[in-house]
Amino acid sequence: MDYKELGLKVGLEIHQQLNTKRKLFCHCPTVLRTDEPLGIIERKLRPTPSEIGEVDVAALKEYMRGKTYIYQYYDTNCLVELDEEPPHLVSDEAKTIGVEVSLLLNSNIIEEIQVMRKTVLDGSNTSAFQRTMLISTDGFIETKEGPVSILTVCLEEDAARIISQDETTKTFRLDRLGIPLVEIATGPDISNPEQAKEAAYILGQILRATGKVKRGLGTIRQDLNVSIREGGRVELKGVQKLEMIPLWVEREIERQINLVEIKKELNNRCSDKDLQFKFIELTDIFLNTSSKIISSSIKKNGGVYGIKLNNFRDILGKEIQKGRRFGTELADHVKTYGLSGLFHIDELPNYGITADEVEKIKTKLGINDLDSFVIVTGKETICNKALEEVFERCKKAFSEVPNETRDALEDGNSKYSRPLPGRARMYPETDILPFTIDANLIEDIKDNLPETFDEKISGFIAKYGLKREEAERIVYENPELFEKVSSSLDIKSTIFIKALDLSKNLEKEEGYVTDDETLYLLFERVSKGIIAKEGIEEVLKRVSKGEDIEKVLSEFSSENSTFDVESAIEKIIIEKRDFILEKGDRAISPIMGICMKEFRGKVDGGLINKILKEKVEEILKSQ
Repeated sequence: MDYKELGLKVGLEIHQQLNTKRKLFCHCPTVLRTDEPLGIIERKLRPTPSEIGEVDVAALKEYMRGKTYIYQYYDTNCLVELDEEPPHLVSDEAKTIGVEVSLLLNSNIIEEIQVMRKTVLDGSNTSAFQRTMLISTDGFIETKEGPVSILTVCLEEDAARIISQDETTKTFRLDRLGIPLVEIATGPDISNPEQAKEAAYILGQILRATGKVKRGLGTIRQDLNVSIREGGRVELKGVQKLEMIPLWVEREIERQINLVEIKKELNNRCSDKDLQFKFIELTDIFLNTSSKIISSSIKKNGGVYGIKLNNFRDILGKEIQKGRRFGTELADHVKTYGLSGLFHIDELPNYGITADEVEKIKTKLGINDLDSFVIVTGKETICNKALEEVFERCKKAFSEVPNETRDALEDGNSKYSRPLPGRARMYPETDILPFTIDANLIEDIKDNLPETFDEKISGFIAKYGLKREEAERIVYENPELFEKVSSSLDIKSTIFIKALDLSKNLEKEEGYVTDDETLYLLFERVSKGIIAKEGIEEVLKRVSKGEDIEKVLSEFSSENSTFDVESAIEKIIIEKRDFILEKGDRAISPIMGICMKEFRGKVDGGLINKILKEKVEEILKSQ
């Protein structure tokens, strides 16, 4: 792709949780809970006009979905998080970290800081707004392809985390609500997908260099803003994997190019004035249908409803991203109302819907060879709202690639989430006075800025004799724990990195975050030879399932092992005697695998290998 010719502009927003003792606007701890909540509260949220009388379009759209919001709370939450008490003063610790990050990004600290309210009506904030404040502006970072501007550095509160949702409700947990975040927004001067990845990596390095940010899945979130000359500005949210950033950018470019082509084709066919919204019930056609989705909906007192799309034949079937069609885009809009999706003429008959049923739909909706239709199933009021949104999106297809917020998907594609918020969503916080950052504090922070990422890597290589690749991994992921372990224990860097990898995998697969205390206890036992390094994986797996760390370590301790290693290996050798006689020394490797599986990390691999070799030699010499 010729990115310059396309007019590609990319910007980044980085949201990083800060590792503070308290939340941003109250004194509750910044811990996430996995136990049963103490109770729940239920709310409905409604949009209100800003100080200049405007209602934000994204907030209005969320309100129209008619959701009820349920909030789970704990004894580590207070009335501030429930929006039953005004916010407390801003955390001094969070303000200090915000200034430090700003200085590392060459940004200029704002003279007077005003806390603002940013309207959020998706249920993730009990107050229906998020508090945020601008700390600094006009910074920059250097990339291989030139500088990237830093427009703003903000300090804000994190949202409640979603636990579940269905057609009518969303359930959130209040433990994350209010955790301090630093938000970094670059300018739209990133010119290609690889530069976007590099800029995100550099920003991550700078944040971790402070040693004052949280680590683990979900503690840093990246949003990508992507646009091309004939397209629209799209915000891709939930960009978690650094290596995937180029693909997400490329797929969004591809999507916008294809939507521009659809716009041109539609305008060659007709005008958006040819589209007329007429909501028609089609339930009687499907009373004996083979479609499981539709029959299940009808049994739950739902109905089937459809609209005609004049001159849209074959448009909904056009691919706009790999494996995603324009019809998929429309289905994403429908799903925001809690419906399972939609059916359209370009994909039917299929999904249990027969050719005869399709013909009956065409007759009832008045479909000719150039027209298309869309049908949905569910409660009438919800289906009406969903099809109105489908209709409006189809009208926009004649004139624009809509500015919108989209969720990044694992395969590099994205799906519609909501309209892009406008200026009406932001207004001043009335419960907190504006404040200034003391000039002496700024100078003190400036004089004590942490080492850069590269400086720290060089220091680790020199001090600990690490390879560069090892130093990069450790410095990026957990330098503080490595320094603590290295100063008091005899643990190889390869074992440390292996434990970090296992912890990350458990977090992805089980949602369990291994704390530094657990890892240190584990390294301590390995260092003293009490448990084998091969046991690290099994210990972490069991701890992740809720077992007590001390109990598991005791069970894995070589001092407390109740089985005889030699006799256990002897038993395996006897079973594999014929195999050994056939393969000779080549039998050692596969039998070693059997032994390791048998002992499950409770015995050092070196000891197993030594005994195994001796036993195999004895058998071979006896022949």
